[in-house]
Amino acid sequence: MLMANELKKRIFTSIIIIFVSFFCIINGSIAFNIFILLVFFGSLIEWFNLCKNKTYFILGICFLCISIISAYTLRNENISFFLFAILISALSDIGGFIIGKTFKGPKLTKISPNKTYSGSIGSFIFSILSGFIYIKYFDTVFMINLSINIYEFIVIIFIMSAINQIGDLILSYFKRLNNIKNTGKILPGHGGILDRIDGLIFSMPCSYIIFNYFM
Repeated sequence: MLMANELKKRIFTSIIIIFVSFFCIINGSIAFNIFILLVFFGSLIEWFNLCKNKTYFILGICFLCISIISAYTLRNENISFFLFAILISALSDIGGFIIGKTFKGPKLTKISPNKTYSGSIGSFIFSILSGFIYIKYFDTVFMINLSINIYEFIVIIFIMSAINQIGDLILSYFKRLNNIKNTGKILPGHGGILDRIDGLIFSMPCSYIIFNYFM
């Protein structure tokens, strides 16, 4: 019963997050600026509470700044690829959760006991499938112009999903160092803002580099 209630909270919160995020991203301008600033300052507060007075505190702030600047710039340069990057990150998380819970199997690392090899494979599969679906059905709407072949496209998605998974593990490592499960409670069923965007923090700078230098 407890797990069912948590799942309901997670699904409901996810729907709200998707609606608000999509609205702000598409509308841009003031809505997007306010949205990304709220995410940034919310993340800073959670990071401060997580590791204040620790040697890596400043390093985390610097990386958060790089990530937010990358996200802001990429959204303004090409909203299509920005949405694509978010989709890959989201489906990577969903694929890891669904496949990992379904097949379980050997643990991926001690850093995050819930992560399994099957979940990691699921992340890659869901990311690649979602990437192709996005290009096939939404390319005419968002006008992505790819100057790469199909194999390069798969490699790009693979890299973006891998970086997303690494970001998830890195935040899990810092949470274990400080003996906490979640970075906050602002998002019912998810925890804190950092819990929700851990993969994006790392995959967004990666996506910016891929778009500007390899596409």
